[in-house]
Amino acid sequence: MAERLELRNLVIESDTPSTSSPLTPNVTSSPKTQIKVLGLLLAAISSLFFSLSTLIVKWLNNMDPLELAAIRFVGILIPSVPILIYNKQDPFPKGQRLLLLLRAFAGATSVSLIFYAVRHMPLADASVIVFSVPVIVAIFARIFLKEPCGLFHYFTLFLTMVGVLLITRPPFLFGQSTKQYNFLGPLAALLSTLFGAIVYILLRALKNLHFSVIMVTFSTYSIIQTTSMAWATGDLCWPKCGTERILVVALGVFSFSGQMLLTIAAQLEEAGLVAIARTVDVVFAFVWQIIFFNEVPNIFSIIGAVLVTSSVVLIGLRKWMMSMPSTSNFRKKFGFLFL
Repeated sequence: MAERLELRNLVIESDTPSTSSPLTPNVTSSPKTQIKVLGLLLAAISSLFFSLSTLIVKWLNNMDPLELAAIRFVGILIPSVPILIYNKQDPFPKGQRLLLLLRAFAGATSVSLIFYAVRHMPLADASVIVFSVPVIVAIFARIFLKEPCGLFHYFTLFLTMVGVLLITRPPFLFGQSTKQYNFLGPLAALLSTLFGAIVYILLRALKNLHFSVIMVTFSTYSIIQTTSMAWATGDLCWPKCGTERILVVALGVFSFSGQMLLTIAAQLEEAGLVAIARTVDVVFAFVWQIIFFNEVPNIFSIIGAVLVTSSVVLIGLRKWMMSMPSTSNFRKKFGFLFL
């Protein structure tokens, strides 16, 4: 879930995508229109690993979310360092240091908030809210990067906002008692999407850097931030039993595995289709919530999840069709996506 923010931008739209960035695979002048099943399969498997990571965070309720976030960052740093060394990259290049630190701060804060939200909300609800990041990114891209933002973007934003309201169900709209409502979980999830969107925008500014530089800087800073905060609050501790230690190790392994599979998937298939394939993340979240926590989602959560997921799917379709020739019949048939 949170790991999707650490790689390339899968859904930010641009009519002139970069073809030389080390963050993205090279493309030819003839856009791809043939779907590669392997790429979509790897994207779906990466979602499985990401959802398992979130499940572990929810399950280990006696460990501080900040400590779990730090462990996850260690799982990212260890394999990233050899890649950095092999490619002979400067881990902290001049002229990019401020942006790298801002990206690291935004990423670490987003992940920490996601883990906190997962701890204080139903697993599926938190996952769906975080999954709405691509829609927020489109708005941020319009504000900060001056990218076009038309009727389509406002429509997907509207769907997402309605979906999030149905999931969070604020008392002033649903007539609930404020004393029984936990504001912290939904607030953390919403803030995490904002910081996550900022990460995407900063990645656009850092697109000429090798991904290992970004990953090493990000994970190193994030370990310092999360461990310092956990230590300051007095919640930094080692897992108590063998099962917890195994799950902690699994958290790092699943995070890195999902991340690498997502990288390969994005190299094999169009970014829009990869984003669509990753919507199974929401399905996994609902399944784990029912199986492991015996929490059956209500009708509001289900409708909200459908609305948010639909927004992401529409954005993915638009991104995919932007890679097609302007004369494509399929692109013409779905021309309303370009409004």
